Amino acid sequence: MKLLFHLTFLFFITIYAQAQSEETIEYKDGKLHYRTYGAGEPVLIINGGPGIGSDGFGELAQLLSENNRTITYDQRGTGNSKILSNNDADYTIDLMVEDIEVLRKHLGYENWIVLGHSFGGMLAYAYAAKYPERVRAMIQSHSGGMDLRLRDYPNLHDRLSRSQRDELNQLVMKINFGDTLRETRYQRAKLMAIAYLNDSTRTSEVAERLMNTDRAINSQVWANMNLINFDVSEEMKKFNKPVLILNGVDEIVHKDIAIYADSVLPESRLILMDDCGHYGWFEKPEIYLKEVKEFLKSS
Repeated sequence: MKLLFHLTFLFFITIYAQAQSEETIEYKDGKLHYRTYGAGEPVLIINGGPGIGSDGFGELAQLLSENNRTITYDQRGTGNSKILSNNDADYTIDLMVEDIEVLRKHLGYENWIVLGHSFGGMLAYAYAAKYPERVRAMIQSHSGGMDLRLRDYPNLHDRLSRSQRDELNQLVMKINFGDTLRETRYQRAKLMAIAYLNDSTRTSEVAERLMNTDRAINSQVWANMNLINFDVSEEMKKFNKPVLILNGVDEIVHKDIAIYADSVLPESRLILMDDCGHYGWFEKPEIYLKEVKEFLKSS
């Protein structure tokens, strides 16, 4: 049970923002859906999860689209992206990396800036490790890291009070024993959301987002990453493009993961934000958005 709480934290919720355009690509594995905002040099935004679509990242994409073309996409099997066979073997980190290449080639970019949030940061590292020439620069936003060291740190469950942990355990047990009521799932998601946030005004939104997570996809992706012992730190030692790393001082992703990344990457800049949970762009926008926009201008 502890592992479940640790590995289902990597996502984001926000209000829907209107995309300028959207399209679904058909390719050998199925369909890949994406949205674009603004105009200029391309920035791919990789959302957290795994097992959840990109709808919640429209606000961030819009905020960063003043001088750039920002792109969000639904990872395989989520949102409007569909996989033809849809079995366990379809959900690996390597296949998710290849999906990003499918999208880049379709859009016709030689390279782009990649912003990965939470689990999306891990996927961004994997993509940069395999296709470093395709990444002009990288932003690691509250990232899960370049290896699996996040398993060694306190998890979501540990950020709750004892009474909240007890209630959450009871709700999880009810669901595991067949309770399919929406209210039961919502109460579980709301308790989990509390651990992600310093800004409690967004708890309900985060809870609603959590309820859309495909747990089967989430479990399979993490099982694959554990099986291969995901670790691209050696590749990142040679990644000489600029990297911006942003993290809360006290949040679900321990700051030491960001500090370690900063020690490995040759050309990185680390920003640690006080009193900030897992979502810097609405919890500390005066820092997060300022740093990201300045980084985009210089990259």
